Amino acid sequence: MFARMLEVVPKMEKKDEFIRVVRQEVLPILKKQPGFLDMIPLVPEIASERWIAITLWTDKRHAEKYVSEIYPRVEKIVKPFLAIPVAFRTFNVETTLCEHLVEALTTAA
Repeated sequence: MFARMLEVVPKMEKKDEFIRVVRQEVLPILKKQPGFLDMIPLVPEIASERWIAITLWTDKRHAEKYVSEIYPRVEKIVKPFLAIPVAFRTFNVETTLCEHLVEALTTAA
């Protein structure tokens, strides 16, 4: 399993609209991507801090294809709602430490 961790800072006055756009426009795009499993959004308790979104993929190849072919379109969709550009990092998921999560994700996929 592979993960992309994105860090975003929504414009405070557009926070609700940002959430709506992610739910209605971005998630449907992600759900159509081969290898996409799920997204975990982490919203900080302090409004001015960065938000984290972790997208989980079956493997690195699918995530990289999404980044090169689809993500530029997604980035244009969310850019008007962000105070700073999206930053991201990638990770291999150590699935032996989260077997229940892996089982749940792969069963649902």
